[in-house]
Amino acid sequence: MAPLLRDFRRPGLWLAVWLAMVGAVIATSLMSARDLPPAPFEGVDKVEHFLAYLLLSAYAVMLFARRRTQALAAVGLIALGVGLEVAQGALTASRQADSADALANTLGAFAGLCLAPTPLARGLLWLDGRRLS
Repeated sequence: MAPLLRDFRRPGLWLAVWLAMVGAVIATSLMSARDLPPAPFEGVDKVEHFLAYLLLSAYAVMLFARRRTQALAAVGLIALGVGLEVAQGALTASRQADSADALANTLGAFAGLCLAPTPLARGLLWLDGRRLS
């Protein structure tokens, strides 16, 4: 059976970083709107959603060894993004569900997955091989 993660020297560290990133997205998605900084311009939140899910998905491509696992991570991120939008509408008083945000999350997750066949997919392996001082 093929390994789940790429052949890292510090696999636990890289997995923990990804999980912390996912946790940060969950926390900020459910945070009260009053606790968030004001938007510098209209629509910036769509860019933020796209970039957050692009980074999460691209990191998953660099983290997981097999394309199937990378694709499952992207699908999981899409489900997370949709679920968090529903949760914003149902569980928060100051936030609302937004289908455009869910679309931005989805497009970002797909964009990150598109890095799989590129040399960037090995970026985390390169970083793992460097000495951290």
